[in-house]
Amino acid sequence: MLRSLYVDFNSYFASAEQQAEPALRGKAVCVAPVVAETTCCIAASYEAKAFGVRTGTPIHEARKLCKGIRVVPARPAMYVEYHHKLVAAVESCTHVEAVYSIDEMHCELTGSQRIRANAETLAHKIKRTIYDTVGTELRCSIGIAPNLFLAKTASNIRKPDGLTVIELNDLPDCLYPLTLRDINGVGRQMEKRLNQAGIHTLRDLWAADKPRLARAWGSIEGERMYAKLRGEWRLPTPSPRASIGHSHVLAPEMRNDHAAHSVLHKLLQKTAVRLRGHELLAGAMQVKVKYLRYPSWHEKISFDHTSDTLTLTDVLDLLWQKKPALRDDPLAVGVTLTRLAEAAYHTPSLFDTGIARSKLNATVDKLNARFGKNAVYFGAAHDALQSAPMRIAFSHIPDLDTESDE
Repeated sequence: MLRSLYVDFNSYFASAEQQAEPALRGKAVCVAPVVAETTCCIAASYEAKAFGVRTGTPIHEARKLCKGIRVVPARPAMYVEYHHKLVAAVESCTHVEAVYSIDEMHCELTGSQRIRANAETLAHKIKRTIYDTVGTELRCSIGIAPNLFLAKTASNIRKPDGLTVIELNDLPDCLYPLTLRDINGVGRQMEKRLNQAGIHTLRDLWAADKPRLARAWGSIEGERMYAKLRGEWRLPTPSPRASIGHSHVLAPEMRNDHAAHSVLHKLLQKTAVRLRGHELLAGAMQVKVKYLRYPSWHEKISFDHTSDTLTLTDVLDLLWQKKPALRDDPLAVGVTLTRLAEAAYHTPSLFDTGIARSKLNATVDKLNARFGKNAVYFGAAHDALQSAPMRIAFSHIPDLDTESDE
């Protein structure tokens, strides 16, 4: 029985740029966080992929691989706006059960939609609706299968603009041409563990029993993989948020310690707003600085749970003091808050100075929401106001009301 339809947009950031700028259509396009030779490609159009340009390809290498490639700076706010239009387009055809990233969403099939012919008709309707109402360049690959796991797997089989159906009687033969890394949940490290367990192919993975997979995964996830491969219907188990953070590749003129420190303060202030928006507190912070030639530096510290921006900036400055003096200029910076706790269920310390400043934080957040980002900010970020614009992570779709810099 078919129960899941998975929509995966192809080369999403690059496709959005081609949709917004007709001159880019049919051209090799690379989207970069900043247009600098020392940064890397975060998205490539299919025209660029034909030349070997991929996510993570350094810009200087992309220019060698593909002469005349168009390198454009990322515009996260535009990608978020297109995302909401795309969700609305799919929703007009069938209910969107869950959004898993800015370019992936899941629809649960019900009733007569579970009949293969009807499910395929629905998929074509979704594609046509997107084409007609959002744009011709925003193509998607759709996978249809008995469960979410196989539907996502199917969506990756034919790209771009593909449609793949996996039924129970197609298993396991339809999976055998895939590699272990084609399977969601098998990354580089997991592939090594599977290889160590004697599992090198999808045929090996299918043949392994539950106890063997449990040993390979080192958890019950191995048994879940056994069931998912066989089309068993399982709703995903929600996992608690483990961290909130931001990172930023520095523009060439900002590659010095003073500017990097200022950018970190801006990133932290944005992170604190998100933290309060989720009604969470943080009890640890990690700061990371990446260099062009030297190894990256990172440092972590724990503290009493708080969401107070001033307290967090004091922690950031304390960590910054521990950074060794290196001759190389910083290339990228990042700050991450961990040990998250729900504010509503947390008993604060008697010495928590952030309690008294909660009204200040709320006022600053409201002023920025009403009058625009950076209408009010803490001074340590002053030199970085034009840096570290909104970015999009795979699992986080920014809220334009709280995270946009406009």
